[in-house]
Amino acid sequence: MNTTGHTNHADAAPGGLQITRDGYTLALDQTVLRPGRNELTFRILGPDDRPVTEYGLLHDRELHLIVVTRELTGFWHVHPERAADGTWRTELDLPEAGSYRVFTDIAPRDLGRPLTLGADLAVAGDYAPRPLPEPAPTAVVDGYEVTLTGELGGMVTLTVRKDGAPVTDLQPYLAAYGHLVVLRAGDLAYVHVHPNGEPGDGVTPPGPEVTFHVAVPGPGVYRMFLDFKHDDTVRTAAFTLEAPITAPTAHAHAHAHHH
Repeated sequence: MNTTGHTNHADAAPGGLQITRDGYTLALDQTVLRPGRNELTFRILGPDDRPVTEYGLLHDRELHLIVVTRELTGFWHVHPERAADGTWRTELDLPEAGSYRVFTDIAPRDLGRPLTLGADLAVAGDYAPRPLPEPAPTAVVDGYEVTLTGELGGMVTLTVRKDGAPVTDLQPYLAAYGHLVVLRAGDLAYVHVHPNGEPGDGVTPPGPEVTFHVAVPGPGVYRMFLDFKHDDTVRTAAFTLEAPITAPTAHAHAHAHHH
């Protein structure tokens, strides 16, 4: 991306920081929930203030709903159902009290490009914030070990093993062998990530490695959530990473000629 004079407006600021952007608003019907299983309903309001019912597909779906605890220690990725009137509905099981952030990844047909909106959600009760786990190269989930190599601002490769053996039969999930969400600790900036290759392209193997390009909006501590599917189950591996001040950001190469 070149920042000299013709910045793509979509990239001007990180996604997910605003409840309203480019004329679209995330309107939650519930902003306070009880711990446990809840129904969440919401609408995306368009520039005409009416619920949006026409969406392009994004990773095989019209809408992705990502819910995280504000300290990024909990993560849920669900796919709500949309009624004809534009109301989205999903079950959410948020077991613990606390402060949460809700993101919608969408591509309204009239906008013609992807958009991430974010809104706050609270779960009532006694709340004890947890520290973010320290950076570590390996995450373990349900007997799978996922190892991370590479760095923020460039290519990141996640290698999936089970009981020490490479997993070579990952199943496609949302048109890829992995779906990655990266959020910045402190403000929960939502980072867009693009997988390299896709199932069926003739060159991308179904594991054990899944590679992504991760452009970050600047230095800081980030939390990375990899959804991957194996044996018909989607699991999530979570990582903490630090992007140093010197990390290449989305804007860095526009200024490279100064060095």
